[in-house]
Amino acid sequence: MRGPHNIWRLVRTGATFERTGAMRAVLDAMEAPKYLRVAVRVLGWPFAWMGLKGDPSRPPVPRALTALGPAYIKFGQILSTRPDVVGPEMADQLRVLQDKLPPFPVGVAKASFSDATGNSADDVFSEFSEPVAAASIAQVHRARIAATGEEVAVKVLRPGIERAFRKDVDAFWLAASMIEFLLPSSRRLRPRDVIAHFESVVEGELDLRLESSAASEFADNTKDDVGFRVPQVKWGLSARRVMTLGWAEGDSIGDNAALDAAGHDRAELAERVLQLFLSHALRDGYFHADMHQGNMKVAATGEIIAYDFGIMGHIDEYTRRVYAEILYGFIRRDYKRVAEVHFEAGYVPATQDVDEFARALRAVGEPIFGMDASHISMGRLLNYLFEVTERFGMETRTELILLQRTMVVVEGVSRSLDPHINIWKAAQPVVEDYIKHSIGPRAVLSDLAQTARVLSRFGPRLPGLVERALISQATTPAPIRPGRLRWLVLSAVGGAVLGVLAMLIFLEIGGAI
Repeated sequence: MRGPHNIWRLVRTGATFERTGAMRAVLDAMEAPKYLRVAVRVLGWPFAWMGLKGDPSRPPVPRALTALGPAYIKFGQILSTRPDVVGPEMADQLRVLQDKLPPFPVGVAKASFSDATGNSADDVFSEFSEPVAAASIAQVHRARIAATGEEVAVKVLRPGIERAFRKDVDAFWLAASMIEFLLPSSRRLRPRDVIAHFESVVEGELDLRLESSAASEFADNTKDDVGFRVPQVKWGLSARRVMTLGWAEGDSIGDNAALDAAGHDRAELAERVLQLFLSHALRDGYFHADMHQGNMKVAATGEIIAYDFGIMGHIDEYTRRVYAEILYGFIRRDYKRVAEVHFEAGYVPATQDVDEFARALRAVGEPIFGMDASHISMGRLLNYLFEVTERFGMETRTELILLQRTMVVVEGVSRSLDPHINIWKAAQPVVEDYIKHSIGPRAVLSDLAQTARVLSRFGPRLPGLVERALISQATTPAPIRPGRLRWLVLSAVGGAVLGVLAMLIFLEIGGAI
């Protein structure tokens, strides 16, 4: 339940970080100034005894996040892909949060499978292994179907995970409300909207039927993508708390030593990961939104195999075009156009100056080009971007949260494979191809065809709508002004003409396309 009682949860978060030593580690990774370190330690030390102890065998930050629960673990998973932000040592420590968390017993997993599907796990499977991966929400077992001998991956939700996430999300709601109340300037970032979005994503991730559906749709969309594969869903062996997929054999994309030993080209893999993500986001508007190293393998053939489809992102066609134009503008270093797109999309208030915004964007973009990726401080870049958005009154776009977050994660994965990757150069062919097909004459024809289809569906209803409007006006006590009557007649005639034109356009464009 949401409410002030969640203050205890927030206090315990800080106390746990202090008790486990994570507070000192985080301040070191942030290169925090001395006065901030002193202030935080002085305020936190009296409460340290209230914190959770965690597993002393783990490094401080993973120890604290694991003790605090699944929502905090999710946050750590994201940071594990950003060695440029938290440092290589911290990133390596956090990587255990991706798929190496403490597992629950095999017997519990089998019982959960039986309860969820109505079939005994011992009857369905001839083999059922110990957990091969254990993450924040579920763990995975390698099994063999008795009837066919096919190897599969069986994903089972952790016991009590729904309640654990509920507690975390309720505390986050309180934190967001307190931030908005105490720091009015933060409201432009819409903290509560961000938490609402996070909550909806989590709820979807806790229903494996939805994940099965997502995996199936994603597989259909990407079946022709070279060098990429999605395992097949076994619908008869899947339910709300259990999902069964075809087994994917390969090396973790986060294990550079194994990839090198297998003879894979890590630079090519880094580029392909980034390009695949952009292709899925721009081409399909449907993308894997949790693409950290723990959710991808590289097969012996070099194929990238994706799994764990609990978080998927969707963006509509208009937003995709806006996003592509922004990326394309940065690639071409056309900061004026990037600024104009922000204004046209309503991302920046119309009261701001477009030229000033363009100059601010230039200060963000120019340091990137011509530099080796290993020399770019993404932490400083993100800090400056935050200052720019604050200065120009931009609000958080909740529909882009997953896209932005996943872009950060994917970039981190690519950098872990190839620290020298040029992100913009790798993105350029995908963005240019999308621009060519989606922004230009061909796109205009496609848009007109779609408009014509909509008008053609509603065309038969136009006479009835006009007739009802006229009858309504005739029975109204107030007299109909001549100007208004003329407008109604013109509307009726115009609507009929528009309907005819729409059908003609539809037929003409349909033949052209």
